[in-house]
Amino acid sequence: MTKTTQSPLVIEQTINAPAEKVWKAITDRDQMAQWYFDLAEFRPEIGFEFRFSGGPSPEKQYLHVCKITELETGKKLTYSWRYEGYEGESFVTFLLMPQGEKTLLRLTHSGLETFPVDIPDFASKNFVEGWNEIIRSSLTKFLEV
Repeated sequence: MTKTTQSPLVIEQTINAPAEKVWKAITDRDQMAQWYFDLAEFRPEIGFEFRFSGGPSPEKQYLHVCKITELETGKKLTYSWRYEGYEGESFVTFLLMPQGEKTLLRLTHSGLETFPVDIPDFASKNFVEGWNEIIRSSLTKFLEV
């Protein structure tokens, strides 16, 4: 079966915080633990690989394996995103666009179609729900306190 390419998932959110503060939130391990995942280690460096577990329930977890592939300090962070033991590789990009004291954050997650279609947890709708919760709720609330 041939997999078709689908449009990347794109979420834009204006955050009431300057770009420097948003950048720190997406690249500082201690801050990431408060709104994203509690990573054992994270360094904003090209080639840096990090792993974390996440899933729909405590009983159903997937090991995420990610590697930073692109970095423009203060502006852009891209990393690969795959699941240990499963086919497929996708890419997550955080792009920060300063707007005075606010920041427009554009999150793009491309390559979702490369994941196994027979595993419901990897369905696009789950990524849409997950990233909306992470960006529009968790990150925004963390930065706008």
